[in-house]
Amino acid sequence: MNLVEHRERRARARGARFTLNGILWLVQVLAGFFFAGSGFGKVLMYDEALYAAAPQAVAWYAAVPQVLIVLVGACEVLGGVGLILPTMTRVKPKLTPLAAAGLTLTMVLAAGFHLTRDEYALVPANLVLGGVAAFIAVGRWNRRPVAPAPVTTSGILGSAAVLGVLAVTVFAPTWYTMTNVRF
Repeated sequence: MNLVEHRERRARARGARFTLNGILWLVQVLAGFFFAGSGFGKVLMYDEALYAAAPQAVAWYAAVPQVLIVLVGACEVLGGVGLILPTMTRVKPKLTPLAAAGLTLTMVLAAGFHLTRDEYALVPANLVLGGVAAFIAVGRWNRRPVAPAPVTTSGILGSAAVLGVLAVTVFAPTWYTMTNVRF
């Protein structure tokens, strides 16, 4: 094997590590955890005391009815979980791009809301998060869809593990912070 063949083989091996499917998985998990955590914080606004104190930490909460904040939070939690579990378990994997599309719409609407309130500093984050969700939607719908499969014990255990990790690393710390730290 000559030097050129050796370099080509190494380049192919390096490229195999960064496949579109692998990138989609990484982005799905990170975005799923982010959206689930962010949404859970909004779901906690069902508590009157938390909702009353929240505008001190997040100014736009004062402009939105409590029920809408909780609804958006529930959508974000379900969307975040929907980015991971349907594809991971292969049970109804078409729900993943639908969840991503819903999160994209949520972020576009959030950007529009912040623009109307002259909160320009918040818009780039909405657009980046919406772009990430759109990338997942297109990637899992057209580019690298996942084929459905029957429910398996390993899929159920994997789902339980993901939900457990979410509970320990995202939900519990968010709940603790929001109920024990005064803004």
